[in-house]
Amino acid sequence: MKVAIVGASGAVGQEFLRVLDERNFPVDELLLFGSSRSAGRKYTFRGKEIEVRLLQHNDDFKGVDFAFTSAGGGTSKEFAETITKHGAIMIDNSSAFRMDEDVPLVVPECNAEDALVRPRGIIANPNCTTIMMVVALQALENISHIKRIHVSSYQAASGAGAAAMAELYEQYRQVLAGEEPTVEKFAYQLAFNVIPQIDVFTDNGYTKEEMKMYNETKKIMHTDCEVSATCVRVPSLRCHSESIWAETERPVSVEEFREAVRNGKGLQLEDDPASKVYPMPLFHENCDDVFVGRIRKDLSNPNGLAFWLVSDQIKKGAALNAVQIAEYLISKSE
Repeated sequence: MKVAIVGASGAVGQEFLRVLDERNFPVDELLLFGSSRSAGRKYTFRGKEIEVRLLQHNDDFKGVDFAFTSAGGGTSKEFAETITKHGAIMIDNSSAFRMDEDVPLVVPECNAEDALVRPRGIIANPNCTTIMMVVALQALENISHIKRIHVSSYQAASGAGAAAMAELYEQYRQVLAGEEPTVEKFAYQLAFNVIPQIDVFTDNGYTKEEMKMYNETKKIMHTDCEVSATCVRVPSLRCHSESIWAETERPVSVEEFREAVRNGKGLQLEDDPASKVYPMPLFHENCDDVFVGRIRKDLSNPNGLAFWLVSDQIKKGAALNAVQIAEYLISKSE
């Protein structure tokens, strides 16, 4: 099994190294690729030091089985043909191909089978906020069809990369020291603040991030469900949170949904409000699953449920989901 990681020096690239190792993914040979800035760096994987190669239009991907790409949409588009021309399956973490009709958009807990049909040799990994939401929604959909979703996300600094996490640390230090905070990675100071914008605004007043949740949910779940999202950057370091309201075709009780979460794939129930038990970002860094709590009936609609979820968006929201896709494909080829 020959595996490649493109964008190896980034936050998600580094997460790929950790996830492949901890899941004992069958890697006989690992290739790391990056830009001119990261080429030449060395990383250790299973006791072996591997040097990052410069990503180029050549035959470096010959013999590669899986290429996990996380170097931005522009790089993915430019190098997709180079990566896949010898038969490598490209599992792409950017937004470059997500809405292309001939590229499956896959969350294994929801639509693993879609990964089997990939005319261009590309499988798209969805947006992190969408991944964590649909894992939970699938458990509800299995009970009763979901007609409508309203979601507000509370997204950590790490969603903007390792440099954004470092900037948040520095901003807190600067503010507490009475200094002018450095603002480069976000539109405004994030420390002691929340910013109701992630990505750029589109003509309808929603941001690109919010429209990703709208479009990707429909594609992954093969649903006519309507989605309305508000995405907010919050001053936590890692793990995104979401507040979700869902309307189903028939009333679903709190206990029904709790049981579905208990038995659901990739889900863990943390829901005991009387004991102040509910998911929080502080406690779920590096966890594989989506944690669900605050489940309650909506007061304004008998068919409505409200709940809260937390997941590590670098792990399940990116690297882990991609590796799980590859694991599924391996299981189908055995």
